[in-house]
Amino acid sequence: MFTELNELLDASPQRPETGKFTLLRDTRTDGSFLVHHFLSFYLRAGCKVCFVALLQSFSHYNIVAQKLGVSLTAAKERGQLVFLEGLKSCLDLLFGEEEKQSGQPSPLQFISESTSDLKALFDFVRTSLTPAGSDSWKGPVLLVDDLSVLLSLGATPVAVLDFIHYCRVTVCYQLKGNIVVLVHSNEDSEDEENELIVNSLCHHSDLILWVEGLATGFCKDVHGQIKIIKRVSLELTAEQDLVQIYQYKIQDKNVTFFARGLSAAVL
Repeated sequence: MFTELNELLDASPQRPETGKFTLLRDTRTDGSFLVHHFLSFYLRAGCKVCFVALLQSFSHYNIVAQKLGVSLTAAKERGQLVFLEGLKSCLDLLFGEEEKQSGQPSPLQFISESTSDLKALFDFVRTSLTPAGSDSWKGPVLLVDDLSVLLSLGATPVAVLDFIHYCRVTVCYQLKGNIVVLVHSNEDSEDEENELIVNSLCHHSDLILWVEGLATGFCKDVHGQIKIIKRVSLELTAEQDLVQIYQYKIQDKNVTFFARGLSAAVL
């Protein structure tokens, strides 16, 4: 996890919040460093994590996590992390290997069906995060990287939004846990289905972290801009949302944040 980001969010793994829906949104850049931050943050916090990884392999996430001081392999072995490797599941499903290996329907079985029903994926999440009697984890967390892939796999926007709605009711309200979701966004794009999902999730999120590439193009000392939007208006109707804007630079094992125009290369 990145200490500077925790400070900006006033967050600590010693006292993780509960019942929060966090949207990670990226435009003209890659916001995956935020996924790695929250994954390591909640594992360090002692939370039970269900990670629906649709974009990269387990080994990729594990290598990055080790740089941040967390072992995903160890977390899986002790039952703290439930990892759905979407790339492998899709491949197994297409070749009919998924059900042969587990004897259970695949969470992504909608790919091979005529309907885009995501009930199997929701059931997987609910089963993974519902605490057993012997569990001593602080709270359940659903992490999705990234939600836009479900559209590419054939799910409809309505099915995706229904999936998120039922996950929010179960994880955030019933189990008092948290949800963190990454979506790709391009305001100039003609992908209306993806933008419909992005806009709907923005409306219902408690916290939005929106990373954007620089309008001026590539810069080796400033990799992008992050907008932190705390949705105060969700709880207090008359209040304005709190918006903070910073620039950032991604390093090998860390990310540094600074006010616009105050990069170390400029000063």
